[in-house]
Amino acid sequence: MPSRKALVRRPSPRLAEGLVTHIERAPVDVDRAVEQWEAYIGALRAHAWETVEVDPADDCPDAVFVEDAVVVFRNVALIARSGARSRRGETAGVEQAVERLGCSVNRIREPGTLDGGDVLKVGDTIYVGRGGRTNAAGVGQLRAAFEPLGARVVAVPVSTVLHLKSAVTALPDGTVIGYEPLVDSPALFPRFLPVPEESGAHVVLLGGGRLLMAGSAPKTADLLADLGHTPVPVDISEFEKLEGCVTCLSVRLRELYT
Repeated sequence: MPSRKALVRRPSPRLAEGLVTHIERAPVDVDRAVEQWEAYIGALRAHAWETVEVDPADDCPDAVFVEDAVVVFRNVALIARSGARSRRGETAGVEQAVERLGCSVNRIREPGTLDGGDVLKVGDTIYVGRGGRTNAAGVGQLRAAFEPLGARVVAVPVSTVLHLKSAVTALPDGTVIGYEPLVDSPALFPRFLPVPEESGAHVVLLGGGRLLMAGSAPKTADLLADLGHTPVPVDISEFEKLEGCVTCLSVRLRELYT
């Protein structure tokens, strides 16, 4: 089986101070969050993913959401520059990690801003959410980095959620799934499947039709199982209090190895 790696980062002791933008703040149990994170890591490993732990960033409350710090396409890692200034200190450790894995490194530069959670890859098409954390200059720099590698970049408006991947992700066949009230423009996706729960919009493709997804979306899990997929539910309730989801807790690097 080809090697598949996933970058992950341990939650900061300051996790409860993480940013909240589109939901009301709720108390976060950091000890429980660490337990949930360890179970998430265990689910990846149980499905043949090798986890690569990025150096901790204990002074950065949101650093566990490691996906926001980098976007990888082919062998190129594009280091993000968040629209949230308080998150820009998260990238140094991630850059070191992808360099150790042999990636060619590029960076989003001022005035561009981009969060990795705004980037959804479906085959060679890269959808980029243009919203609160990612600006037009960031979209343009991503396009300049990845279109020469064969990517087709499509900008998508994001207004009601934190990131594009807070609203939509994709199934193995390329069908985009989302909770329709939070999706600005479903028609931008050639195949769109609405799901019945907000947290059901987020899946991580584990391989073999298995979908890592939040345990808080049982109706969506039933829908996807009925379509022939195998849901792998995990409890990430403490991270959901910070607008987190299953995708943002890791960076999957199958592109480098398959």
